[in-house]
Amino acid sequence: MIRHTISILVNDQPGVLQRVSGLFGRRGFNIESITVGQSEEPGLSRMVIVTIGDDKTLEQIEKQLYKIIDVIKVVDFSLKPMVARELALIKVKAEPSERPEILGVVETFRASIVDIGPGSLMVQVVGDTDKIDAMIELLKPYGIRELSRTGITALVRGNV
Repeated sequence: MIRHTISILVNDQPGVLQRVSGLFGRRGFNIESITVGQSEEPGLSRMVIVTIGDDKTLEQIEKQLYKIIDVIKVVDFSLKPMVARELALIKVKAEPSERPEILGVVETFRASIVDIGPGSLMVQVVGDTDKIDAMIELLKPYGIRELSRTGITALVRGNV
């Protein structure tokens, strides 16, 4: 099984996200991550979906997506050079005595502190999934109070 990162350009219309995600559910395809936002063209949005499957599964997904009227273009980024990023906000229990250690982890990952509370710090980290997973593992011993991740967004490198 291969992890596929699929970019889908769609008309910015109510219900498009539901139709696309519903297609995955009805066909038994799992969505690992999904992000949606404005694209470079007014009136169009870009969805980036990460799913796992073989080449036959991906081919079936693409065919089914093109049957949705509001889908303009489907591109599998998986075999192309791409830049893929995810954002995570992590609220960590942090008594004043522990803060220097936590700040060391934050600096090592080129992350940043975006909020400081009396007993906690909120860390923002941007990077690939492995980087975020590694940072979460290092922060677990301090006590993660809350965690929110955006899912992957991606673009193909260069002029393509």
